[in-house]
Amino acid sequence: MASCPRSPRRGPAAEVAKGRRPVLVVGAGPVGMTAALALTARGVPVTVLEAGPRGRVRPGSRALFVHRRSLRLLERARPGLGARIAAYGTTWRTRRTLYRGREVYARTSAPAADGDELPPFTSLRQVDTERFLYEACVSAGVEFCWDAEVSGARVAGGEVAVAAADGRTWTSSHVVAADGARSAVRGALDIPLEGDRSEGYHVVVDVAEPDGDGLPVERVFHYEHPGTGGRSVLRVPFTGGFQVDLQCHADDPPEDYDSEEAVRRWLPPLVGERYAEQVLWVSRYHFLRKVAASFIDPGGRVLLVGEAAHLFPPFGARGMNSGMADAEAAAEAVAVACRDPARAPAAVGEFAAVRRAAAVFNSAAAGAALSHLRPRRWGRAAQRAAATLAPVVPRCGAWLEHAPYGPRHGPPGAAPGSPTPGGY
Repeated sequence: MASCPRSPRRGPAAEVAKGRRPVLVVGAGPVGMTAALALTARGVPVTVLEAGPRGRVRPGSRALFVHRRSLRLLERARPGLGARIAAYGTTWRTRRTLYRGREVYARTSAPAADGDELPPFTSLRQVDTERFLYEACVSAGVEFCWDAEVSGARVAGGEVAVAAADGRTWTSSHVVAADGARSAVRGALDIPLEGDRSEGYHVVVDVAEPDGDGLPVERVFHYEHPGTGGRSVLRVPFTGGFQVDLQCHADDPPEDYDSEEAVRRWLPPLVGERYAEQVLWVSRYHFLRKVAASFIDPGGRVLLVGEAAHLFPPFGARGMNSGMADAEAAAEAVAVACRDPARAPAAVGEFAAVRRAAAVFNSAAAGAALSHLRPRRWGRAAQRAAATLAPVVPRCGAWLEHAPYGPRHGPPGAAPGSPTPGGY
C-alpha cells in the first residue's frame, strides 16, 4: 500500500507529491473504503484522506448487517471480498417476536436454496467489516493519507481543492465525500441536511459471548419487555457476541441507561447475570431521518455518499448498506466522467438523482418504523390487539414481527429479490 507523501519529491511523481490526485475519497470508514475499491476496480487511481491515525480502530458496532446486495458489490469491487466477509459473519435463521413476555411470532427459515453462494446477509461488528475492507484496499494498492482531518473544500476551475487542518492541501478532478454525519466537505459546500430526529433515544450495547453454551443464535424483538419496565428490546447476534438495543422513554434520564455501570444493572434481567461483565461497548442514539438537499455540488465535482449524504437509524440496516450502494454508484459516475468528460454531467447527475431518491425512500421507511416503535394511543392499542390475536391469526404476529423495521420492499429501482428491509 502506498502512503501519502508529506514533502515534495523530484521527478515524475512531483505532481502527486504536491497534492495533485486524480480522485480523492474523504473518509476511511466502510463507505469510503468501498468507494476506493470500486474506483480502483474501474481503473481510476484514488487517494483516501482519513482524519484518524494509521491503525486506528473505531469502537463498537454502529452497523452489523451486510446484506447480500452489498456483498455482491464488494465481490465486484474486489473478487473474494464479499465471500470472506460472509464466511466470517453470522447468518442467523431464527426470528422471534414477543409481547410483554409472550411469544407472538417465531420462524426458522431453511438454508438458502437459491443457488447463490452468498447468504441473504451476514452479521458482524463494524470493526471487523472495516478490517476486511482495509485489507482489500491494501492488496489493491489504494493510497491512504492518515491524520488528514479535512477542514474545507472548494470547487473552482474544474478542480476540487481540499484542505486539512494541519495545512496540507490536495487537488483532484473529483471528490467522493464519505466523511460521515459531520461531513466537513458537505459543510464547506454549504449543502444542508434536511429532516428530523426523534425525541426519545435508544441505548445500544455490544456484548461478548463467552466460550461454551450461550444464547441461541436468533434475532429477538421484545415489545414492552417486563424486565425493563415496559421498554422494548431488540437482541441481534453477531460473530463473537450479540447486540442489545434498548428503546428508552423520552423522559428517561440518560445516565440511568447509557453508562457501563447502568448497563450492568439493567442488562442481566434480559440476558442473564453471566453477561454483566461481558459488555464491549455502549452508545446512545436518536432516530435520525435526514437527507442532504443535494448529493453533488453545482459543478458536479463532489459526490456525497453514506452519512455525509443521509442519516438513518440502525433499525432496518439502511445506513451502511445504502452507503455502500452510494459508493459504487459514485465510483461508476466518476469513472465515466474520467473516461469521457463530455458524459460527466449526465453520469454525475444520474448518480445524484437515483441515490437521493433511494435516500428519501429510506428516510420515509425509517419514519414508518419509528411510528410503530413509538406509537400513539391508537397504535399501541392496535399492537396490543394484534398480540392477543396472534395465536389464532398468524398474520397479526407477522405484522408485529415485520413492522419495527419499516417497509419490506426496497426503493424504486431496486433489483428484484433484493433483501429487505432495504438499506439501498
